Amino acid sequence: MSESIFPLEPTPVEAQQAIKDEFAFFGDWAERYQYLIDLGRKLPAFPEEWKSEEHRLLGCQSLVWIVPQGNAQRLDFHAVSDSAIVSGLIFLALRVYSGRSAQEILATQADYIADIGLAKHLSPTRSNGLAALLAFIRETAANAQ
Repeated sequence: MSESIFPLEPTPVEAQQAIKDEFAFFGDWAERYQYLIDLGRKLPAFPEEWKSEEHRLLGCQSLVWIVPQGNAQRLDFHAVSDSAIVSGLIFLALRVYSGRSAQEILATQADYIADIGLAKHLSPTRSNGLAALLAFIRETAANAQ
């Protein structure tokens, strides 16, 4: 089992506010993309044996693997990508959702995506991949209840 650094904030609402505040600090999208890449480097180590078809997230152009652990009281997600920017997107999603109860996950919309302007600055394939990641997290939470 891989150690999780999440949650960083006590609630999903606080996590989304922290993301919004951090991204507001940067003046342009070149800086924001660099910050996303830096965040992706902070993802916890992901065991090589988990990089299998069983854990591969479909719907992403990049290779993404995700492993959920836990139950309705606390769900932890471990994930990694072969893409630097996608790894940053994973970090943001895990910051909001990992280490939370299934009920918290299902009650939390991913407002941070619009709040930081991410939706307008992602390619269609990355947007689809992010949607697949968020759908997987929500589906896992729904199945855990």
